[in-house]
Amino acid sequence: MKKSLLSVSAILAASALTLTACAQAPSSTPSASGSTSSSASSSASASTSTSAANADFKACMVSDSGGFDDKSFNQTSYAGLTKAKADLGIQTGQVESTDAKDFATNIQTMIDQKCNVIVTVGFLLSDATVAAAKANPNIKFAIVDDNPAGAAGLKNFKALVFNTAESSFMAGYLAAAQTKSGKVGTFGGMKIPTVTIFMDGFAQGVEYYNKQKNKSVQVLGWDAAKQDGQFVPEPNPFDNIAGGKTTATNLVSQGADILFPVAGPAGQGALQVAQSSNGQVNAIWVDTDGCVSAANFCKSIVSSVYKGMDVAVFDTIKAAQEGSFSSDPYVGTLANAGTGLAPFHDFDGQVSAETKSELEKIKSDIEAGTIKITSAAQPK
Repeated sequence: MKKSLLSVSAILAASALTLTACAQAPSSTPSASGSTSSSASSSASASTSTSAANADFKACMVSDSGGFDDKSFNQTSYAGLTKAKADLGIQTGQVESTDAKDFATNIQTMIDQKCNVIVTVGFLLSDATVAAAKANPNIKFAIVDDNPAGAAGLKNFKALVFNTAESSFMAGYLAAAQTKSGKVGTFGGMKIPTVTIFMDGFAQGVEYYNKQKNKSVQVLGWDAAKQDGQFVPEPNPFDNIAGGKTTATNLVSQGADILFPVAGPAGQGALQVAQSSNGQVNAIWVDTDGCVSAANFCKSIVSSVYKGMDVAVFDTIKAAQEGSFSSDPYVGTLANAGTGLAPFHDFDGQVSAETKSELEKIKSDIEAGTIKITSAAQPK
């Protein structure tokens, strides 16, 4: 995609409108007797049948433990479900998980509610989702953020994954360009591939900046070579906002002035630290545009690494409803706008024209394969 970074939201919105545009109503041509012609009657009948079929179709969703208001990946995925309900005229059902032990039970609840397609949100629901798909071949399943090997060959299972190493590489370059202390920090919720993929890309983006500019910006919180770093403490690390705040505070105490939390709701702890710093510390958010999902922190958010989970979920539900569901994985990339950098919002005037131009070139080079990212967590 060759559009400016600042038009990402507009592009996604336009894409969504294109995907969901309603067909014009069939014209009715009066016959000689003054009644509606048979072709018009047939069209009206078909339209009525389609509406009835839509109303009988049910799409459902099971959240990770963060819930549907997590200002992150659950919330964005849920937006795809609510859009499907509004635009397609279908029934929907949803259940929020509060703990990992809820996953299988909550999926079964959706099965019992006669859902036609069930979307689960998050890597941690993988085993429960695969098991349910195997046991219920007549129900379509999709999972956001994993492509499990155990699902190989299942025709009723679809993976919705995102190569956020690409967009996080851009975020790392941006962070390195914006830091004043020469140190940037990142931390994760858990050491799982859907988290470390962000941290890998971020660290490599900083490294690329250093090589291009002959600088020595340091990444705190993640060692890509050792695949080890800072993570929010248990229990329930993704929901542990206080733990996220403590982890972020530790990074700031070591000199980091740009934070990149990859921890779901717990990442809000980093936003709290940035907000209380009076502009000395800022953040780059993940999964969704933080200035939309966590608008009260926007003045501390330089940009965000977004994943088009809402669009992927909507498209999957629409395909299942239309009978065109495919088990081929969806992989969101920079090239298909499935992931990218969100607008700079309040920081637009603080990010130089030079940096903006360099980010556009980096995006093109990643798409072309000129820049290669080596994270093992990238979707295959």
